[in-house]
Parts: sequence; structure tokens; C-alpha cells
Amino acid sequence: MKMRLSVRLLSSVVQKRPFYITTPIFYVNAAPHLGHLYSAVVADAIQRFEKLLNPDCNVIFSTGTDEHGTKVQQAAAKANLPLQEYCNNISKEYRDLFRDFEVDYTDYVRTTEDRHKKAVRHFWRKLVKNDYIYKAKYSGWYSVNDEAFVPETHTKDEITEDGKVKVSIESGHRVEWTEETNYMFRLSAFKTHLQEWLKTDGVIQPNKFQKQLQEFLSSSTYFPDISVSRPSSRVHWAIRVPDDEEQSVYVWLDALVNYLTVTGYPDEDVMKTRRAWPPDVHVVGKDILKFHGIYWPAFLMAAKWHPPRRIVCHSHWTVDGNKMSKSLGNVVSPGTVPATSALRYMLLREATMADDANYSETKLINIANSELADTLGNLTSRATGAALNPRGEFPALHTHELAECMSKHVTADLLDRLDRLPDICHQHYTNYQFYKVVDSVIHVLHLTNLFFETMKPWDLKKKSECQKELDVILHITLETLRICSIILQPIIPGMANKLLDKLQIPKDSRYWQHCEKPSWRVQGSIFETKNIQSGKFVLFQRIYADKKKMQKKIASG
Repeated sequence: MKMRLSVRLLSSVVQKRPFYITTPIFYVNAAPHLGHLYSAVVADAIQRFEKLLNPDCNVIFSTGTDEHGTKVQQAAAKANLPLQEYCNNISKEYRDLFRDFEVDYTDYVRTTEDRHKKAVRHFWRKLVKNDYIYKAKYSGWYSVNDEAFVPETHTKDEITEDGKVKVSIESGHRVEWTEETNYMFRLSAFKTHLQEWLKTDGVIQPNKFQKQLQEFLSSSTYFPDISVSRPSSRVHWAIRVPDDEEQSVYVWLDALVNYLTVTGYPDEDVMKTRRAWPPDVHVVGKDILKFHGIYWPAFLMAAKWHPPRRIVCHSHWTVDGNKMSKSLGNVVSPGTVPATSALRYMLLREATMADDANYSETKLINIANSELADTLGNLTSRATGAALNPRGEFPALHTHELAECMSKHVTADLLDRLDRLPDICHQHYTNYQFYKVVDSVIHVLHLTNLFFETMKPWDLKKKSECQKELDVILHITLETLRICSIILQPIIPGMANKLLDKLQIPKDSRYWQHCEKPSWRVQGSIFETKNIQSGKFVLFQRIYADKKKMQKKIASG
């Protein structure tokens, strides 16, 4: 019986499907900015948490670049570069960005790759075969910036320097009246199906965005079919419609199919091996929610594929209170920010997903110095430094001295909060509330600093007979740092692992299960003195503002 059970368990592990998460693929009409990076680090934090929970989990984490369309044609012409060379350059910028900010993707898709073109053509033919695509004369308002047709009801008149123009209400971008013969997708056939799908609890998170899509569908008495191609004479840098060289596949349909490309589509043998469909999580910005929450599920339903299990939608970043835009000259290039680890930390620490967050370099520096350099970094340096810990140890616990220490109010407060911290943070991670994870950890670290100051280990160090009391203070502090570092790995992976390396925590002891109980709560456990890495340790170097740059900014503001 025992043997059959173990075989059955092994079989379930072997057959377990991977965790499949995606970012949008990023449009190469311009260099990466803060908003692109935010999408990527959100997805990365989610998949890192998944791996913390399930050490044996096979994660498929895809990202990439969307390289077709009118805006790419224009950008390449402006840069005076051949189209493919231009796309190669910008795509490399994204790869470099993700490397610098520890975005640990497994798959990188480019829409100019042959494997993706094959997937798009196959998907198109599937929609045609199922009678969801037809050819017709089409007229409507088209936004070049959004690469999308905009319904009349979603436009408004606006007075500009050029006089009265029509713009998209959603994006604010100018629209032009366009008449052409295109292929159309029968979106109208899927209104009821989409409404049913959107009744699934938590399918779009935060719930605010799920309600927006539900309201969009319920308020739309007219739910028209949509154009899924453009004349190739107008959009030549694109995938041609199969069997019709005069038409190019609509850039958004092309881009959305990338999520299938990753799974090996249309090769059924590869797809059966990867077993990735449907995606567990699509991470998207709110500006592209309609494409992922309306069009994409409808395309999938038409092709007889399951829609994604969940879409996690985030809001935008403003800069010094203003929307990022080229015209204002305030687009933040992540590569120009003082410290990459600090920016990643701030992006996940400040944003609430449901509402826009505001970036300023002053805020970045203040948060990084206060929380990373001082609250976390300085505490680590004091507890591991030669002044208080000259033997370089993670000392053993002494039962009598621990009990005496725990009787003090400042210790009891810290240990109570530390006991509850993993469960609290687990819930926040599950709800994609990264800022609450950090809030909770920082609160515990503040309590640890207060504990450290109150217990005055520097006084105990002067008395040889107080070594056991000093050991308990160092142990509690280092154990708190160990637990907090494990929890923070999805937020600041490099820094958290640097601290765990300092404490000589084995690589296979850094999973979520290893933070759930502090050493003094593990029954039957005997914590023996262990060595930590020797040498001076600086977890995070303080950032010093460029005063001239700041003064110039204040003067111009």
C-alpha cells in the first residue's frame, strides 16, 4: 500500500502542469520606460513568490517585444535605420533592462521571429475555418498611436492649435476617419460568452478592473465586429494575411498570439509536452486591459481555446504628479535612475495596482536610504560587524537567557509580530499587494531596531559574563533578518540573497517553508552556533542626490 501511494504521489508531481505567467510584449516604437519596467517586475515578483512556495514548480515566464505596425515603421524611418536593425536594437534594450533589474524570464518572444509568424498564420486560419472572419468594407475612426479603431461613442471633440480635432476618450490620442476594405472578426457573437467569463470571481484583479469590463459590456447596446487586418499598402511592416498579400494582420491580433507561441503552438506535440495552456496570469497595464479582457478571450473562444485563468491589471506611473509624455520631456528611462535595486524596490513598494502611483527621484532616494540603507542595511551591519560580533557568528540560543529576554515588553512585541509576519505576507502576496508585504516587513524591522537599541548590546559586550545575553540579542536580530530576507526575495531578489549569503543560509533553505517559524518555535530543534561570512558588509550603499540636478529641477518647476 505504501509503495502504491508513493508512486501515485510521484506521478502527480511529474504530471503537474507548469505555472505560466506573462508580461505584455512591449512595443518597440521607443526605448523602454518606467511603465514597461513596472509590468515586468510585477510579473517577476509573482513568479518568484510561486517558486518560493513550490520549490519543484516549473515556471514558464514569458516576455518579449511587439515589432510590427505603423508606429514602428515611423520610428525606424526617424532613426534612419532599416526596420529589422531598428527592431533588433530596441529589443536588445529590453533584454538589457530585464537583466539589470533581475527580471528572471524563461521565454522571450519577438513578433518578427519565424516561430511566431507561423503561430499567427495558423491561428488566423483557425478563425477563418470556424467562420469568425469575413471580408468587408470598413469605415471608422482610427488612432495611429493606439494602433486601433475607436468606436464613435468612445471619441470626443477637442480644441487644439490645429483647430477642432477628434480624439479617443480612453487614450486622448488623435483619431482619423478611415475607410478601407478589411477582414472583420465577429466580436458581436461573443458578448454573452464574455459576460459569463467575467462572472468568474477574481478573473481580473484588482476587482475594480473586472467591474470596468463588466460595465463596458452591459452598457454597450451596440457591440460591433472589429477589423483584424489593414491594407498592406498602409501597413507593410507586418505579417501578411494568409492567402491575401494585399492585407496585413492587425498588429494587436498578431501581438496577442505571442502567448500561444510560447507554448509551442501550433505544434501539438510540443504543446502536450509543455502543458502550459491556459496561462495562469497575464500581467497588463490598464491601458491595454480591453485588448486582453475583451478581444483576446473572444479570439480564443473563437479558436476553441480556453481564456486565461487570470489577468492582473496595474495602473500607471506619473512623474512628479504629471502623466509621462514625450512632449513634457518627463519620460523616465530606468537606466538613468541612481540605483537599479532601489528602483525595483520602490516600484513594488509604492504602487497599489488599482491606482496610479507617482515617481520622483527625491522620493526614490528618501525611501532607499531610509529603508534599505538604514532600517535593513544598518541593522545588518551592526549585528554582523566586528564591534558586537567579532567572532562572526550566528550564535546559539541559551534557554534561560532567552526566557529572560522574552519577558521584556520590547522583545514580546517583536516576537509576536515576527510570528505572524509570514502568514500576513503570504496573504498580501496572494492578493498582489506588494506594498503591504513591504509595509509589514519594514514594521517588523523597525521593531527589531527598537529592540536592538533598548537591549543595548554594546554595553553587554563590555562584560564577559554577559556573553550569553549578548548571544540571545544577536540571535533574535539575525533570525529576524533571515526571515525578512526570505520574505523579501520576490521584491529585491539580489539584495535579499546577498543578506542570506552573509548569514550563510544554504540555498535550499530559502523557501517559504523556511520562514514560517522562527528558530525558537521549532520543536525539538537545537540551534547550534554557525559561522557567518567574514569581512565588512554593506548591504546597500546610500544614494547621494546630484545637488546641481535637483536645484535645476526646482528652479524649472
